[in-house]
Amino acid sequence: MKTMSANARRRWADGLVAILLLLLGTILIYPFLWMVSVGFERTANVNAPFPPRLIPYDFSLFNFELVFENGHLLTAYWNSGVNAFFSVILSVSSALLGGYAFSRGRFKGKKLLFILVLATMMIPFETTLIPMFIMFNEFHLIDTRYPIILPSIINAMGILLCKQFFDQLPEGLRESAKIDGAGEFKIFFHIFLPLAGPITATLAILSFQGSWNSFVWPLVVINSQDLKTVPLLLSQFSQESGTPLMGVTMATAAVSIIPVMVVFLIMQKYIIQSIALSGLKGE
Repeated sequence: MKTMSANARRRWADGLVAILLLLLGTILIYPFLWMVSVGFERTANVNAPFPPRLIPYDFSLFNFELVFENGHLLTAYWNSGVNAFFSVILSVSSALLGGYAFSRGRFKGKKLLFILVLATMMIPFETTLIPMFIMFNEFHLIDTRYPIILPSIINAMGILLCKQFFDQLPEGLRESAKIDGAGEFKIFFHIFLPLAGPITATLAILSFQGSWNSFVWPLVVINSQDLKTVPLLLSQFSQESGTPLMGVTMATAAVSIIPVMVVFLIMQKYIIQSIALSGLKGE
């Protein structure tokens, strides 16, 4: 009996891996497909479809029409979009500047300060919720956009990722620019920032997703209907008895994740580039 060649074994192994990934992908995407199916189920608000099925028994756009009829979803979309836009700008900007400073800067206490920045990642959000609320309340900023947008300036994880990214870039780029008389800001904006496209896109996706899906903090600081975000609106679809309207809730959820999916699909190639570059050490 002839032994299997190395190429044949590799093909079999690749085939098994592909089948395994397909099965895992099906398991992961099934809840999403079921969510969309329930959104198109007209009677889902009365009787939740069970067992779960991907094809609606009574297909209808009723739940989606109900979601859009009062205009609250469009307002929530606008609020979430504005909050996410400014949060991404502040978060990414602070992370890039902080990461560059910790990577290429030379100042006293740099290591200690970097440890303190990383230490903030170990503090649970629940422990800072009340102090943050008191602080914003003292400045009379509760029930405005500022409490949602301003905390995004502090982005310890983003600073860590940017520092690791800038550490991979050759030091010769900075030294050559300094020889030509360029200052630190010019070196950053004209040399390092153009090379930071992959990590910038990665941080933008993470920041956008975090801001768009944020629920607990907006629930605490937002009271008026005109400022409610999509997650807050999603939590409002319930009957007087407190039983969730499953059809309307699933329809709203299906619509609410579209921006996150679009942003991810547009920028996913940059995430791959960022992961690839993180393993390269410039000399």
